[in-house]
Order: sequence, then C-alpha cells, then structure tokens
Amino acid sequence: MITGDLKTKVDRVWNTFWTGGISNPLEVIEQMTYLLFLRRLDELHTAQEKRAAFMKRPIEDPKFTPEQDHLRWSRFRELDPDTMYLTVSDAVFPFLREYGRQVGGEDSTYSAHMKDARFTIPNAGLLATVVDLVDQLPMADRDTNGDLYEYLLSKLASSGVNGQFRTPRHIIDLMVRMTAPTPADEICDPACGTAGFLVAASEFIREEHPQALVDAQQREHFHRSMFHGYDFDSTMLRIGSMNMLLHGVESPDIRYRDSLSEGAAGDSEKYTLILANPPFTGSLDYDSTAADLQRVVKTKKTELLFMALFLRLLKPGGRAAVIVPDGVLFGSTKAHKEIRRLLVEEHLLEAVVKLPSGVFKPYAGVSTAVLFFTKTGTGGTEDVWFYDVRADGFSLDDKRNPVGENDLSDVLQRWQNRAEEVGLARTEQSFLVPKQEIVDNSYDLSLNRYKEIEVEEVEHRDPLEIIAELEQLDDEIRAGLAELKEMLQ
Repeated sequence: MITGDLKTKVDRVWNTFWTGGISNPLEVIEQMTYLLFLRRLDELHTAQEKRAAFMKRPIEDPKFTPEQDHLRWSRFRELDPDTMYLTVSDAVFPFLREYGRQVGGEDSTYSAHMKDARFTIPNAGLLATVVDLVDQLPMADRDTNGDLYEYLLSKLASSGVNGQFRTPRHIIDLMVRMTAPTPADEICDPACGTAGFLVAASEFIREEHPQALVDAQQREHFHRSMFHGYDFDSTMLRIGSMNMLLHGVESPDIRYRDSLSEGAAGDSEKYTLILANPPFTGSLDYDSTAADLQRVVKTKKTELLFMALFLRLLKPGGRAAVIVPDGVLFGSTKAHKEIRRLLVEEHLLEAVVKLPSGVFKPYAGVSTAVLFFTKTGTGGTEDVWFYDVRADGFSLDDKRNPVGENDLSDVLQRWQNRAEEVGLARTEQSFLVPKQEIVDNSYDLSLNRYKEIEVEEVEHRDPLEIIAELEQLDDEIRAGLAELKEMLQ
C-alpha cells in the first residue's frame, strides 16, 4: 500500500496521461508499467555494473549489451523530447519485446506476453513529461513496484464483471507466512492478476531458504517451474510477468487461461500450494464451466466453483490459503453446504481467519475470511482454528490510513503455536472448534456461530427511585417558573 507523497506523485503521472489524450485506464496502466519496467531494468543493470567494478570482473547476466546502452532509461531520459520519442518508439520498445527471449527463451511466457507490447503515447511532449514524473518515483524497495501496480489498478473505475479487486500486500504476506512455502513447492494462483501472491511467495523463499538459489537444480526449479499463475486478462498477464521478472524470477509460468472453463482441466493434482483471492460475485453459464467442477458443486457462483477448482488442482497433501466472501462460510444453498462438507469431511480444514470488513476498501466493502486447508481425500479434520482479526494496521474506512492497532503479527504467532490454543475460551480472539460441533451446525464456518460474547453484569437502580427523582425535579422546575412569573408581573 502506498500513501502520502508517493501516492500524490503517481496521481500526477496518471493525470498527465489523461490530459495528454490517453483516457482508457488500462492503457494508462500498461504504458506506465512499461516505463516503470524500463527504469527498473536500468537500475538493476547499474547495480550490476557497480558490483562488477568492485569485484573487478565482468557483469553476470547483463540487462543491456554495450550496443544497447542507448536504450537504458538513464540514457534516453536525458535526450530532447523529439529524439527521446523516436528512440523509445523505434528502438526501446522493440528491445522490450525481445527481452523475454533473452531471459526465458523463445517459449517463455514472458516472451509470449510481451511480443505484442505497443507504444501508444501519442506525442513527444507527453512522453517527456511522463518520463520526468516516473523518474521521481522512489523504487529502491523491492516491493515498491508491486505496490505501484496495485495502486494503479485500484484506479480502475469498476471491479469488472467477475468481481476482481486487488489484495492488500500485508494480507498477502500474512497468508504466505502462514503457509510457509518451501523450495520443493509448486505454487499456483489460478486468478493471479498482477501476481502479488507469487511475488510474495518468491520473496519468502529467498528470505527463509536462501540455499534454494545456490543449488543448481533448486535454482532451476525456482526460476522455471515453481510459480504458476493464470488469468484471462492479457494486460494483467503482461503486468504480472513483469512484476515477477523484476522480483528476480526469470521464467514463471504466467499464462492466459480461464481457470473455470472446460478447456482448463489439464492441471489436476499438479500443485502443492495454492494462494489465491478468486473473483467474487461473478456468475457463469453452466455451458462455459468445466463439467468436473459442476459435478463437485452444481452452481453458477464463481467463489464456489473456484473452491472446487482448488481441490482439483492440489496434489494429495497439498495445502491452500484462499480468501472467500463470508457467504461461502454460512450460505444455505445446497452448493454452499456441499463445498463446506467436502472441506470438513473429505479433506483437512485447518483454520478460518475472519478479516475486518473494511480490509478491501476503498475498492470493495465485502466481508471476507481466509480459509486454510489441506487436500487429503480421506478426511482428517479434528479441530478448526478460528481467529477474529479486528484490526490490520490501517483504518477501516475508504482512506485506509495507518493506525497503531494491528492483529496480524498475533495471528501468525498463535498459528505457529496452535498447540497452546487448546482450551481457550470462546470469548478469546482465537479458539478451536471441534469437528462434530461444526457438523451439527450444518457445516457453518462463520465465526459468530461459535464465538461467545462476554456480557458484563451491570446493576441498575430501581426504576421507581428514578421516577421519584424525576418527579422531584419536575416540582422544582414548576416552583422556579412560578417564582419567575411573579417577578415579571
């Protein structure tokens, strides 16, 4: 999440595009993303140059060859507007389209998404202004570019017909840390958008398992077969691919796919970890939905179909952390009850983490929770852990300003020490609920079904005593008014 001065600078870039004649929000995002990407490539190359000079050895994995030096951000931004415009349109963008082949090969998904990259800024003046503004954006933090993407996408006028909206970075980080990806995982987000979950997972592995990038076999897995993301928006795929590449994943599997469609059935039992915030509120025609998903849960609701999809995609023993709207937890339709029954009876449902209703503002006010489960096919659910997140470090209004109250570190700490949760009262912020109680409640997974509210006993005065006092006050007021009336006569 970006705030304050950085948000103001991004808004200035956005407004400059609009006043310059580019009014399609996705086109603004796409063109700005290309410029951010080019700037970041130059910064990475500059860091490599400094490291090579210090070590007195050639640059490893250069972003630009000596012949391409004039294509670097730091070079073309110094040109006059007309020359800059010709350089970017005639040389920099062709380089950008070819860059994926240099990094990931002819068959890389990045190469596939970038081959159609178009430069659509209409004139030299607008390009010069936007380049100057983009150059002022701070990008030293590895996550800043991802935050910029998220904020840019938040400026779209609507969430789209299938209910997509962006997941706050701190919620993503919590889900990643609670699932603790390992170097052996194959991680998938079937509705990846800008690849925020995949980026966070890659960063976690870098921090917690640095050996994954030392061993040659594990390094190959990290760069080419660990991360998988699907979406049916080509712009999101380009942004997601660049986001992953900028975070050091050379050839992620980011590809075009309608995950719920009949033609997307080839990945059954392929992944060991799913991290996702699937579209809510959307509905599909039965004819366009995979038949095997409809056999699991007969519905048009995308949030329920995605739950069935997750179970299909996971290998036995694979785990998932997914955000769902509250309706999934307590919905009374046959489809709602069946998906909950599957999680509780046929797999291992581990936790329900209730999120504050304002966590997705200003984009959406939907109330949500995070479900944590493991695919077993043989059951295994015993006690389900519930946690009531009341604060996430930001105000729960449209402004989402930072505040002192934040339960997220407590969520992680309690999750990692779940053995100590046994016996906690239902009045606590977290507690365990036995499987049988959930079964007896028609598999209802809403926190309020099991949480007990501690009512403090308050002693009230006798109503007759209060009435007597009121009558006395009334007599005193009437006496006072009579005295005042006599003084005025």
